[in-house]
Amino acid sequence: MRRNYLAIAVILTTASGCDNVGWGGVELRLKLPRTKAELAGEALSPAASLSEEDEPLSKPPDGPILLAGTRIGSQATLAVVGEIQGDAFSAFASDEDVPGFADRFTAELLAPGSEWVLFAQGVRVGRLTATTTGLAEEFCVPRPTISGTVELVPNAVSAELLMALPADAVSERAYDPYRAHSHDYDQRVASLSLASAAIPRVGAAWPPEGVLSARADIQAFQMVGAPAEGIAATFMYRDRLGMSAPSAGAYSLFVMARSAAEGYEADYVWYRQVDSDGKGAPRYFDHLDWDGDGNEEVLLEVFGSERRWFAALAQRGGTWVRTSEDSCFRSAAADG
Repeated sequence: MRRNYLAIAVILTTASGCDNVGWGGVELRLKLPRTKAELAGEALSPAASLSEEDEPLSKPPDGPILLAGTRIGSQATLAVVGEIQGDAFSAFASDEDVPGFADRFTAELLAPGSEWVLFAQGVRVGRLTATTTGLAEEFCVPRPTISGTVELVPNAVSAELLMALPADAVSERAYDPYRAHSHDYDQRVASLSLASAAIPRVGAAWPPEGVLSARADIQAFQMVGAPAEGIAATFMYRDRLGMSAPSAGAYSLFVMARSAAEGYEADYVWYRQVDSDGKGAPRYFDHLDWDGDGNEEVLLEVFGSERRWFAALAQRGGTWVRTSEDSCFRSAAADG
């Protein structure tokens, strides 16, 4: 079934053949994107092209690539998370290990004109055609990025955090209703109870000003088909949630919980001490069934002292585990 998209853009001039719609003080225009051939011809420079005689520096991924990033206004910039490997994702090769890998990866898989299906809150919400590429150097391993104009279904115009999969890999995925979620008072109280129960269990120091002072992030979400919302919260002790130097004795505590008969029940707890493990403070990013097996996974954004990275959670045997983590600390391992 054909979908109508809203291409979110500031209109400076009017053009024939475009329908302009006023919405919430922002002018929206229904339009068709430029073709893949047009974009590729504009943005590919001779220096970025690869000759047929070039030998591959590393075998490109065989499976779909997962991207994640943020929309600001009409534009989104999405970074490579990794190749999907079941409910996990692969680590991304560094140019130190494989010289030139990032450039080749970009040219073969992220070239301007490549088409991507966008997801938010676990559902398909639109599309993006890459217009430019770049390199996000704030990650442990610098990651290629794509940028382009976001086209969203009308009920998802508020979505800002986005994940993306190649259009040719998920063209048959259906559109489900998008719903934005905001945490409420009961959920905020529940997050404090969850942290209060977890802190003594993991042996963490008690925040002298209480767990409320330590809560740095809380988000409500609802898995597709789930009967009620879940919550995820990050607590920081002697540190802050972001790329910054922690104090001695600092830690992060992440809790994810589902709605149960009497409140909320913890599904996953991740406690990380800075002194022994290095800083790695996780924050819930979004959820998506990225491997198409009918079970949703969770993507986490993790902040170190100077860099950030991604981690994945998934259910195995009815238990949530960390299936992958592309950490700055090479010794870091997943739970599963």
